[in-house]
Amino acid sequence: MKVLVVGGSGFIGSCLAGMLPGRGHRVTSMSRSTTSHISGAGGWKGDALEPSAMTGVLEGHDAVINLVGIIRAFPARGVTFAASHVDVTRNLVEAARKAGVGRFIQMSANGARPDGISEYQTTKYRAEEIVKSSGLDWTIFRPSVVFGEPPKGKIEFCTQLARSFKNAPVIPMFGDGNYRLQPIHVNDVALAFAGALERPDSIGLTFHLGGDIAYSYREILNLIFLGMGRKPKAKLPIPWFLARPLVSLLGRFPAFPATADQIDMLLEGNRVPETDYKKFFGITPIPFSAENLSYLKTSVC
Repeated sequence: MKVLVVGGSGFIGSCLAGMLPGRGHRVTSMSRSTTSHISGAGGWKGDALEPSAMTGVLEGHDAVINLVGIIRAFPARGVTFAASHVDVTRNLVEAARKAGVGRFIQMSANGARPDGISEYQTTKYRAEEIVKSSGLDWTIFRPSVVFGEPPKGKIEFCTQLARSFKNAPVIPMFGDGNYRLQPIHVNDVALAFAGALERPDSIGLTFHLGGDIAYSYREILNLIFLGMGRKPKAKLPIPWFLARPLVSLLGRFPAFPATADQIDMLLEGNRVPETDYKKFFGITPIPFSAENLSYLKTSVC
């Protein structure tokens, strides 16, 4: 199968585009930043926000995988959730229809819903609805937080937390730290996407992707420090209702590490409601453990 991976230079995209040729697929990796970066994959430089950038890219392809997404918006720069999630998805769906490409696999997010607590969640849901009403043979994935060694120049949530707190005497922690997340390794996410290409019975289905264990935020912080080869640090709980006004103000600036919406989502937790993907695709999740976080020793320390 010839597959267009949109967002192919990103954290998940690099893993998936590198995996698919070994499974017998031909890959075109589309990205705004580069045209050739994955061994065994062709490259196409273009911005999926611009419909004209799609001209010719889908010729001869059988499937589209949309991995485009942002976790933080910068409206002053024109970087918005609506553009990156909704407009990009609409452009890709329309391009697939015009090119006669019937298979479409969409990266969404756990927690996507019409009444979400953040624009990230609501725009991910709106993108899902575009895919579901497209008339294409679709599959949707909703991952929890994704970990694993990122390619050079990229970052994932463990690397972000490690860099933020590695030199802190104590770790500031909003709320009680008992909210739970269900991390999944990037390789397992890529395996699920690859499996969907090869399983026609995945058409019309939505899968949540999460590991075997939902860890508390406290436990995740401890495992990140153990992964760096350090002892876990003390945590300083901060009542969110007191901190939210300040974070809302400072979160407008790119240098500030988080926005209020991001912390609202963190406090909500990120446990998946089901893990049917494991049986369906035959995936045994890579554990979220200090050993499997050892990449932090070189990428952060």
